[in-house]
Amino acid sequence: MGTPDFSVPALQKLAEQDDFFISLVVTRPDRPKGRGKKLAPTPVKTAALNLGLDVFQPENINTKEAKEKLLSFNPDFFVVAALGQLLSQEILDIPQILPINIHASLLPKYRGASPIQAAIQNMDEVTGVTTMVMTKGMDAGDLLLSSSTPIHSQDTAQDIHNRLGIIGADLIVKTLHAILDNRLNPISQDHSKATYVKMLKKNDGKINWNLSSRQICAHINAMTPWPGAFTHLGNKTIKIYRAGPSDIQTRHDPGVIFLCDKQGIHVATGKGSLIILELMGTSGKRLDAGQFLCGHKIDPFEKFDVA
Repeated sequence: MGTPDFSVPALQKLAEQDDFFISLVVTRPDRPKGRGKKLAPTPVKTAALNLGLDVFQPENINTKEAKEKLLSFNPDFFVVAALGQLLSQEILDIPQILPINIHASLLPKYRGASPIQAAIQNMDEVTGVTTMVMTKGMDAGDLLLSSSTPIHSQDTAQDIHNRLGIIGADLIVKTLHAILDNRLNPISQDHSKATYVKMLKKNDGKINWNLSSRQICAHINAMTPWPGAFTHLGNKTIKIYRAGPSDIQTRHDPGVIFLCDKQGIHVATGKGSLIILELMGTSGKRLDAGQFLCGHKIDPFEKFDVA
């Protein structure tokens, strides 16, 4: 059970195993996409059809009809990775052995919808994937296995997303084998250490120039590719995709563009300064700073919107 690109490696890895049989793939219904608003399949549906697997796309997985369909397969396990729907207790009770979730954090840290972005924005040194027994509570089930990976200073949410998708695929195979071999006992989470992260909205990408240069760079990385880190220069929206802290000391107010050179666009922040390396203006093209400056003149000491 899964929907986005994150779920695809786990599906593909499970399909490679000779000792597992995937009886059904559950994913969200096709949705309108692009300018033409044509119905587009989810990444999981596309992958499943390429593997020759049956696909089920309920609008609501908790209906009587969906329950009867799932029961008809008499499954040993549910493997869930970012399905995008909450499963009722009735549905969770269907597997003969366990319903298992692949979650993109080291639980109990970052339960919820945006754990990858939270880990980057909070400048964590490490993140990872956890497999857990599913319960009705938000990511509150007993822990099975986990695997970690470092977060580097230039890692974006897309980079970590791709890495964790692959890690999660290996981890679910190890988890299922360990359960079947009686080598794994679920462990209760320490709920007192739980933290929660919400689903991101477009406005969460807005840059606060009063923060330190390191915090802003982490924010830009966390918001890439979606919802995208943005700011305003006059009445124009500027999206920023890559930036790095600068060694240049400045006393300018946060948000002031105090230098444009071969390195990039230098901006004062609440603490220190940063260099914008890649951005997009009204042209809709993602450009490095040098290319951007060729077509967009920036006068000294112009200021990005701080509020």
